[in-house]
Amino acid sequence: MKYHNITHDDMLNGTGLRVVLWVSGCEHKCYNCHNKITWDINKGLIFDESAKKEIFSALEKNYIKGITFSGGDPLHKQNREEIFNFMKEIKSNFPTKDIWLYTGYTWEEINNLNNIEYIDVLVDGKYIDELSNKELQWIGSSNQRVIDVKKTLMEDKIVYYY
Repeated sequence: MKYHNITHDDMLNGTGLRVVLWVSGCEHKCYNCHNKITWDINKGLIFDESAKKEIFSALEKNYIKGITFSGGDPLHKQNREEIFNFMKEIKSNFPTKDIWLYTGYTWEEINNLNNIEYIDVLVDGKYIDELSNKELQWIGSSNQRVIDVKKTLMEDKIVYYY
């Protein structure tokens, strides 16, 4: 897996101060995407032990609420196995930190993936420029949803995160 950046103390991609891993690879290629540089699965830095160590060091800080996976698309087919393995490792080492994940796939397309339960909050759906709304929190267009994954799995229906 490759990535473009690790952001520390981010306030825009989930609740509280967060670490954000911006992964490479996106097949959706949404019109007017704000992060086109991350589309190519082959571009960026190799996600290695050094990158993991940087993220773990940031997650050790008490004021960091959790990690957000964005990109690109963390659920690009070539990223999925490594992303879920890394999430499992994060949950094992930092059980009180939450995991947010942004994807262009919808819940209906990915809810049967193994290990989906490692995600606490899923922001799903492609960015649609015609539905862009800068007033919305955590999403870029009104078709996207902020889903509480744990409650959604328990209730077997989509429960929104507020």
